[in-house]
Amino acid sequence: MTRLLLLGCGKMGEAMLAGWLEGGIAQGDVVIVEPHPPQAEAVRRRGVTVVAAVGEIPPAFQPDVIVLAVKPQVMDAAAPALARYAGKSCYLSIAAGKTLANFARYFGDAAAVVRAMPNTPAAVGRGITVGCPNVHVTPAMRETCEKLLSAVGEVGWVEDEGLIDAVTGVSGSGPAYVFHMIEAMAAAGIQQGLAPDLAMRLARATVCGAGELAHQSPESAEQLRKNVTSPNGTTQAALDVLMADDGLKPLMARAVAAATRRSRELAG
Repeated sequence: MTRLLLLGCGKMGEAMLAGWLEGGIAQGDVVIVEPHPPQAEAVRRRGVTVVAAVGEIPPAFQPDVIVLAVKPQVMDAAAPALARYAGKSCYLSIAAGKTLANFARYFGDAAAVVRAMPNTPAAVGRGITVGCPNVHVTPAMRETCEKLLSAVGEVGWVEDEGLIDAVTGVSGSGPAYVFHMIEAMAAAGIQQGLAPDLAMRLARATVCGAGELAHQSPESAEQLRKNVTSPNGTTQAALDVLMADDGLKPLMARAVAAATRRSRELAG
């Protein structure tokens, strides 16, 4: 049995909660701190205990894992009140920009903390989260955190916290890159004479379908690309542009580098 305390239940927190309950965690083993009445009422309908403040957590409730899912700008005010659980619980943070050093200041140097970076496809169970544990996280704690995070998608790990910035640049911010690709593909279709609604349908369905094919296929992305590309055909003509020296690869490298750099700045 895993007893969970969830601090904040916005979109990401609610997605995780739904996955936990579907995965078999008992409603009675979950307590949620959510101060906003409309969201609190929506979550309460799932049958879990919801309180408005940390001070209202039932005194007898001892969580195994405390999931920190409030916005980074709220963390400084909300998290320190949970320091009383240090040494008994593992803290699992999904707040962007909050480092392990930040949590050591909140909870003490001996607290077990996992810093994790999820992404928004977690809302449909297709996210990917990368975690970084501090030295106090035991193998059992890590395994529990992985099970909790896997409720909304895939899970990976890094031991070097500095790599979380690169994770943010690739997967944390990455969904926005894909959404912008849909916008760009639709705009290109309109330029070629397609009606705007049809161009957008084509772009969305193509990106979603290609993503699902990549998800299900055992072949590499490179091989999947080659499978679509006939010599001297239409796809090859487009790829000659996208794969040019000034094409998509260097553009994406600059974009990911910019996001990684900004992640470091925000965490600093």
